[in-house]
Amino acid sequence: MKLLYSVTSPYARKVRIVAAEKKLELDVITSDPWVANPELVGANPLSKVPTLILDDGSSLFDSRVIVEYLDGLSPVHRLIPDNSRDRILVKRWEALADGLLDAALTARLESMRPDRTDSSEKQIARQREKIAAALVEMVRSLGDNAFCVGGALTLADIAVGCALGYLNLRFPDLDWSGQHPSLLRLYKKLAARASFKASDPTAK
Repeated sequence: MKLLYSVTSPYARKVRIVAAEKKLELDVITSDPWVANPELVGANPLSKVPTLILDDGSSLFDSRVIVEYLDGLSPVHRLIPDNSRDRILVKRWEALADGLLDAALTARLESMRPDRTDSSEKQIARQREKIAAALVEMVRSLGDNAFCVGGALTLADIAVGCALGYLNLRFPDLDWSGQHPSLLRLYKKLAARASFKASDPTAK
């Protein structure tokens, strides 16, 4: 299997971590979605990363679709529980983390516009409000638990870890770690895992 990805994409990082935790081998190919790329466009009409090209030449896109596919390939360490209640909780966490990332990416793109206007500033402020609200909900849902769902690592933790890592990379001024110690506790535990270390976009 071949994964088209960007080093700084938190969605692609989520896929890479899931594959590593599942002991699955992926041929990772750097692909810039902002530059014309026939291979990426051919595999994904939306020209977005991550995109997974399967051995038969077919493709999957959107990180949520890809990680569910990868989790089902091997019984080793299921990251999406079979139990219906826990499964929904894990997917809720993933939606929350991905929603935070959607807001963060929108804010970043607006901030990079050469023609920033008052409308841009209002958009950035609104997206940062969404980020703050998502962090508060994460804290509420996590409570004193060691992991997001159950007593072991799941996709929920991976999604949250990737979201927090992206904030560290692109929005250090938010200081989420200083404001939310319970999330920092979880993040430190995740960051120590080999899968997180290997996919860290800041690693040299």
